[in-house]
Amino acid sequence: MKCPGCYAYDAAHLGGGQTLRDLNDRRGQSLVDGVLEVVDRLKPLHLSIVGGDPLVRFRELELMIPPLLSRGTHVQIVTSAFRKMDPTWANLERLHIVVSIDGLQPEHDARRAPATYDRILKNIAGQRVTVHCTVTGQMMKRPKYLAEFLEFWTPRPEIKKVWFSLFTPQVGDQMPEILSPDERQQAIADMMQLRKQYPKLDLPEAVIRQFASPPHSPQDCVFALTTQTLSADLETLITPCQFGGNPDCASCGCIASMGLAAVAAHKLGGILSVGTIFRASIKIGQNRAKSRERLARKLQTNDPLRILPEKQASCGSLEQGPK
Repeated sequence: MKCPGCYAYDAAHLGGGQTLRDLNDRRGQSLVDGVLEVVDRLKPLHLSIVGGDPLVRFRELELMIPPLLSRGTHVQIVTSAFRKMDPTWANLERLHIVVSIDGLQPEHDARRAPATYDRILKNIAGQRVTVHCTVTGQMMKRPKYLAEFLEFWTPRPEIKKVWFSLFTPQVGDQMPEILSPDERQQAIADMMQLRKQYPKLDLPEAVIRQFASPPHSPQDCVFALTTQTLSADLETLITPCQFGGNPDCASCGCIASMGLAAVAAHKLGGILSVGTIFRASIKIGQNRAKSRERLARKLQTNDPLRILPEKQASCGSLEQGPK
């Protein structure tokens, strides 16, 4: 499933001339086992399953969610809600359903069919979901667009909260989704005001302020530094962040990036920022990882057990080959 503006199918997303359609995505028990193996190996606190749309593999999801939750992992499923979800999901702790909605009904239905408004409303009935909307340049050309969006979605009992991101392009992109500087500032001002009117808009002031000064590069982005993104084959790494390719960090609007940037900007005791401690921790970890890599290479090149030729072998020597 590919929607307009989707970064996952961008030609540069995976790098190296490879695209998402070139990968051998898993299915059936192989997919379930593969995801569990990755979680057991990396031991993440939070696992986000995105797409395409994860509900294309709904049978596999229903099999893997219980063992994932039993491991203590928080699991987030990001979907367009184009099909019904397991009714039991509404009551599972540590399971979070995020429904991507591209604006008001006319614009969304044109971009997201078959995941239309009517189908979403039908398929989220009885669930507890977060609505996530990526704000685009087209939306910001219409006054009060975000307010109308919140007026429609927040009264509904299925909606726990609403998140807004801003569209994040790749370097050099020329797309109508890209917000101009004035549109970006207007979106920030709108969110600051709307959070007071709509309690379900889950955007603290500290997070909204970060949209005005996003991290300069992936090396400065706490979210990029603390996450690892794997593609459909569960092997191909997506770098430098979830967007892949060469994201335009100056125009980043990722809510996760802004959220962790806000945490990093917080000063403990009004003096030392969390980010300072985090960056020091990252540097120590990177240096330790490099030391382990150097040691591993040294052990590979300097064999501590010298193997004698067979004719020199004695009672205490090691011999090669079958007996």
